[in-house]
Amino acid sequence: MSVSKHNGLFYAIVFLGVLFLILTSAVSHSATAALPGETNQQIDERMRWWRDAKFGIFIHWGLYSIPAGEWNGERVPGYSSFIQKTAKISQAEYAKLQKNFNPIKYDALQWASLAKRAGAKYIVITSKHHEGFCLFDSKFTDYDVMGTPHGRDLLKPLADACRREGLHICWYYSILDWHHHEAKGQDFYSYCTFMKSQLRELLNNYGRIGVMWFDGEWIPQWKEEYGRDLEADLRRIQPDLILNDRIGRGRQITRAERRKNVDDTREFAGDFGTPEQEIPTTGISGFDWETCMTMNDTWGFKKHDHNWKTTANLIRKLVDTVSKGGNFLLNVGPTSEGLIPTASVKRLEEIGHWMDVNSESIYGTTANPFEKLPWGRATKKPGRLYLHVFDWPKDGKLEVPGLSNKVTKAYLLADKSQKSLVVSYSNGIVSIAVPLEPADPVDTVVVLEIVGTAKVL
Repeated sequence: MSVSKHNGLFYAIVFLGVLFLILTSAVSHSATAALPGETNQQIDERMRWWRDAKFGIFIHWGLYSIPAGEWNGERVPGYSSFIQKTAKISQAEYAKLQKNFNPIKYDALQWASLAKRAGAKYIVITSKHHEGFCLFDSKFTDYDVMGTPHGRDLLKPLADACRREGLHICWYYSILDWHHHEAKGQDFYSYCTFMKSQLRELLNNYGRIGVMWFDGEWIPQWKEEYGRDLEADLRRIQPDLILNDRIGRGRQITRAERRKNVDDTREFAGDFGTPEQEIPTTGISGFDWETCMTMNDTWGFKKHDHNWKTTANLIRKLVDTVSKGGNFLLNVGPTSEGLIPTASVKRLEEIGHWMDVNSESIYGTTANPFEKLPWGRATKKPGRLYLHVFDWPKDGKLEVPGLSNKVTKAYLLADKSQKSLVVSYSNGIVSIAVPLEPADPVDTVVVLEIVGTAKVL
């Protein structure tokens, strides 16, 4: 081959390389994702750990933890994380909080250990909330933790601690950004380039990430095709990544419909739905979904919000969610010093005590087959039905209406000896003779070993 041909080949390779970088450096407006579709088996494999986990911890942390719901001596209504907008604080004034953010009591391993003791299987933390401040070391902005007195990446130690405790680490990231987009007046295309660069940092610099949890997709500039294209870009970095539906515009289709779109031209983005602060009455049939909920009334630490849900209420909300086929993502809001409030710690530890006994009835289960149960909820696994009894029968008879499967054994999950309970049948009702007192007043679990998959008439 001649020298000129060598030169021509060299320049052709350079040109193609530059063209590839240009095409992948910014958000494309193409309506079709670049990656091929997944098979049913690939979808199930990628989603398996998340579907089995059932319980995660949400962490809302940012500059808003400094005012903690108060500005100029006045209490500000609404979510702590929205204080910049609610109190109408100028960007220049709000940005001064960066110089006061110094979480000297932050202990990532302590956080991860608490989540594990609570029975959670993953943590989702706000890498960047709507305020635009980043908890990580980003090369694309000075508005991050490196510009604070703390001066150290907050996400790296948490990612390491989660892996040490056997938890999946996940990032929340806000598409809405009051600092980089609104305040700087950037055109949205430039902002998307900035956002995409930061997301690459989050997926390239911290090892395997379980979920990218997006928010703020309601802004009018964000189009659903942007979400589809961003999904493809992120999966090129981490193919096993799980994404919530807010990467698009919070819209999803059923698992069955998704699997028909094998050429990846589907008209949605993301893997699971995200009902917020509520548990759907009958669940969301055919969908993967996750309810996210606060322990009190706010996302983020708010010093005057003491309206805490009881531990019993939270356990039953977890069970209610799982019984309908969903995951439960429970929020904590650390202080600006890096401490998880005592009230949150207490509740997580108490949930953990219940999970120590009853986690078998949560992890890896699927939605119950009953339309309604008068005494509580149910979850199931192949060959097993877990009856979560909130209201213990005073007469010692727990009745299960409509169950058509043969019961081969019944026992209390709290009873390690698995002493059999007497089971009888009458007029389509399975009756179990239970002790007069519950093993747990919040939720006592009765296990039914059955023949086949649970079916209800």
